[in-house]
Amino acid sequence: MKKVVTFGEIMLRLASPGYLRFSQSSQLEATFGGGEANVAVSLANYGIPASFVSRLPKNDIGEWAIQNLRKYNVQTQDILRGGERVGIYFLETGAVARASKVVYDRAGSAIADIQPGMLDWEAIFKDANWFHWTGITPALSEGAAATCLEGIKMANKLGVTVSTDLNFRKNLWKYGKTAAEVMPELVAGCDVILGNEEDAEKVFHIQPEGVDVTAGHVEACCGSHGCQRHSNQGADFRYLSVDVCTCWSAFNFEYRRRDSRWAVCDFARFNYLLIDHGGWWCRNFEWTNHWWFGLCLA
Repeated sequence: MKKVVTFGEIMLRLASPGYLRFSQSSQLEATFGGGEANVAVSLANYGIPASFVSRLPKNDIGEWAIQNLRKYNVQTQDILRGGERVGIYFLETGAVARASKVVYDRAGSAIADIQPGMLDWEAIFKDANWFHWTGITPALSEGAAATCLEGIKMANKLGVTVSTDLNFRKNLWKYGKTAAEVMPELVAGCDVILGNEEDAEKVFHIQPEGVDVTAGHVEACCGSHGCQRHSNQGADFRYLSVDVCTCWSAFNFEYRRRDSRWAVCDFARFNYLLIDHGGWWCRNFEWTNHWWFGLCLA
């Protein structure tokens, strides 16, 4: 079986125990996480060969992160060593009406300083048939965006399927360019795109009719308007995945009518697949929030 390659940042996660607030805790529990690393671990758990590509400092913390990935049988031979630090995020788990809180300390991380030409993408994609990245990586720095684009172009050249989770994070785009300026060129090389209504609006300036994300109004079939807009803009991807389970009305419409976890609706005429990829029945965020990826590859 050929491998899946994922590219992005892995971060040190420091969490207050249980449901304690930061100010109530005298200690923090340390683990590692990151969107693309989570995908690699999930795939490895399904028995699918997975390789994680990143840049980590050549120190004990960087080695700790690599050893953590290896525990889950993720291949780490293509992780570039260099840079000054591992990014950190602090997590305070919510309770009852109190939401969870995340504080990021990732400025100047090793991968943020990566530059084109540092990675041998042709060698990385040897024995690979899938490349996955997210919108978090090109948001980190211009160098990270350019390196990601390098990988996408090489994957296209070698016939490797490319997927992305748009995953718009407004607080990350701080180096002088917006997601709307950077992402379209990267997404143009993708076969599979995952996202929601906010991603479509912020990345492509597409706002589906009848959708107001901030007001919590999201209907499943509103996504067909977004799909049509993508088609009109000449998008060349094969599948678009839209997360609809954040809205009960969308759940009610699609899942009761289809009685299935895979809903196609009128997206079928665009050859786009509507998938819930973080569903209500899968609440364990830690290394399994991308369970859908294993299904896509099955």
